[in-house]
Amino acid sequence: MTTPRSKPRSGRRRVRGTLALLAGLMLASAVIRLGTGVGEALTREPAAQPTVVAEAPPPRVGPLLEAVRAREERVAEREAALEGRLQALAVAEAQLAAQIEALRIAEERLAATLALADGAAERDIDRLTAVYEAMKPRDAALLFEEMEASFAAGFLARMRPDAAAAVMAGLEPRTAYTISVILAGRHAGVPTE
Repeated sequence: MTTPRSKPRSGRRRVRGTLALLAGLMLASAVIRLGTGVGEALTREPAAQPTVVAEAPPPRVGPLLEAVRAREERVAEREAALEGRLQALAVAEAQLAAQIEALRIAEERLAATLALADGAAERDIDRLTAVYEAMKPRDAALLFEEMEASFAAGFLARMRPDAAAAVMAGLEPRTAYTISVILAGRHAGVPTE
């Protein structure tokens, strides 16, 4: 009596045997073919290598080659033009940088000159204010009567309070009032926040 395990084993043996037989036949066939081909190859003389002859391009290739050459020339011309533009741009950038530097230097000199002028003007106004303070209040009041009210208010604002009060006392009431309004409103428009 055979067990269920014994049947598959015998079937496997048959398949293995068949596969081995087929592999052997294929191997024998390959050896036979190689053997006959080798003999013929050894007896045969070497064939001369075919020489490659450069032929003229087919008629369609000629115009195509000419178009490629023409395009290559156009590209070379464009590259040369771009190179010229890049050089011109580099020169322009250098000139612009030099001009900007010259403007910066001129601006610094102008600022220094303006500072000197402002300082000189400020010193002149301070000196004139000191002169008005040193004058007799009645004489200074006569001068302030002739000045424009905003101009006179500027000097009175710079003067010592006691000297300014003496000059204001010598002014006509309408002029003194106008100057007082200007002095009081000078800083009215300044933001408080």
